[in-house]
Amino acid sequence: MQKRQSRKQGEQGKKFTILIPYLIALSSGVLMGLTVAPFGAWFLGWIALAPLWVLVIRSSQRKNSTPPTPHLLIPVSLVWGIGYHGLALSWITGIHPMTWMGVPWLASLAIALFCWIFITLWGAALVASWAICFSWILSFKVWIHRKFQSFSSTPPLLPSPPPPLIRVLIGTALWCGLEALWSAGPLWWSSLSYTQSPYNLVILHLGQLSGPSAVTAALVAVNGLIAEAWINRRDAESVERKNLILSSMPLRFVYLVTAATVFITLHLIGFGLYTRPLPQPPEAALKVGIIQGNIPNEIKLYPEGFRRAIEGYTTGYLRLAAQDVDAVLTPEGALPFFQNEIMRSSLVTAVREKGVVAWIGGFYKKGSSYTNSLFTIAGDGEIKSRYGKAKMVPIGEYIPFESILGGIISRLSPLDEHQVPGSPNQVFDTPFGRAIVGICYESAFSGQFRRQAAAGGQFILSPSNDAHYSAAMPAQHHAQDIMRAIETDRWAVRATNTGYSAFVNPHGKTLWISGHNTYEVYAQTIYRRQTQTLYVRWGDWLTPLLLAAGTITWLIQRFSSE
Repeated sequence: MQKRQSRKQGEQGKKFTILIPYLIALSSGVLMGLTVAPFGAWFLGWIALAPLWVLVIRSSQRKNSTPPTPHLLIPVSLVWGIGYHGLALSWITGIHPMTWMGVPWLASLAIALFCWIFITLWGAALVASWAICFSWILSFKVWIHRKFQSFSSTPPLLPSPPPPLIRVLIGTALWCGLEALWSAGPLWWSSLSYTQSPYNLVILHLGQLSGPSAVTAALVAVNGLIAEAWINRRDAESVERKNLILSSMPLRFVYLVTAATVFITLHLIGFGLYTRPLPQPPEAALKVGIIQGNIPNEIKLYPEGFRRAIEGYTTGYLRLAAQDVDAVLTPEGALPFFQNEIMRSSLVTAVREKGVVAWIGGFYKKGSSYTNSLFTIAGDGEIKSRYGKAKMVPIGEYIPFESILGGIISRLSPLDEHQVPGSPNQVFDTPFGRAIVGICYESAFSGQFRRQAAAGGQFILSPSNDAHYSAAMPAQHHAQDIMRAIETDRWAVRATNTGYSAFVNPHGKTLWISGHNTYEVYAQTIYRRQTQTLYVRWGDWLTPLLLAAGTITWLIQRFSSE
């Protein structure tokens, strides 16, 4: 009986031991998810990746591991990704219920869950890809050795894996490369870099050097060094005894000191950029007003919503015009009409009367298609320029592979016509100079802003509509716009339907932010700028540099030890 009980306890203990890597991965992924709104624990971003790093390295060092990956590596890395992306992007469930769009309650719930699961797994796939590639590179040399040792009766000594510092370089390069790949697609939001926004403005200034990849690289490198300190806490003891230089400092402390040095050095670089003065010449001043209409999506496309939109935006425009603003910005789809109806609205009539420029969110129709757009209505009441949203929301504004899925998934677009994206190379000229525009979802794509800044954009306009979601989503959206303002060294004006609307300076400081689910009218002076950061001039040069350096050092280490 005692033997049976002890055997049962042993089996239970074994099952729990098997679960430990998954629990560690999930817990650390959740910690990373706590870095963004609504929690904002940004400091966890500097340690929350380290446990996954340890698991990947340990997996690659298994005696029986062969590329591409040990059997536990994929599920463990997916669990970490689910913990991070699932928590960070849980606001997507706020699209439920969609009964106001005629979608049945259960179907609405199914759509919301599908969207959440899909974007979570899409983000988790990035993490799994990193873990697989990283493990494969680390174990490739050993695997090749084992494959060919059968051809020799006296095989050479087992080759050594890459040293820890080279592992940190390779792991950092891989993560940055995969983020660049994912951000080039249509579905993107939760880069590691945005875990530091809006609170750690100092480190976000590394974005002026090479965009969000610079912040991501800093986070991954520090996490990697901390992980290597843990991995080498025992493995390096024999080395330490032979090395006089390290005899007074265990090797694990060397990596911790290196991690602290990298952390402090990068923050000092960011602080140097953060403390640069911002010239505010009077001739560059531009007083901009924003109107936050606060029209719930449940009524937005019905007569009551149309009435409130026309009345609220016209009244707000007149109030701002009385404050001698130069221009007024409205949110995405502020007037949910096509351009002909917009031009007949009381808002445009007010523009003709007061002569103050208005940037109006609406829809541009051409044939059977339409584009989510921002119009410049000059003082004479005529359209002077238009920007069409180039990055549309998958499923929300269009269906990927619509010829296949169109009959299965009902389109959730607000109008019956077919929505199409704007040109990827468009510019937006205004009576005050060229502007940078990012409509709602585009805030996640730093390249959109960099290109327009390089083309002469002098300030940022960010009209959005986050009315579908809880306050966590617009808070994260605001954090994205802060990063874009810092990277391009531009003032940003953010006007939303229900919040958060804001004014942000080039150092990422929020000068004013609205309430949530409130009607707001506010004016602030911004300044047009023509500077060009290193990122604006050269783009993301750091990622290919890291990939090249990682490849070269790996090849040198591989062949030099043979």
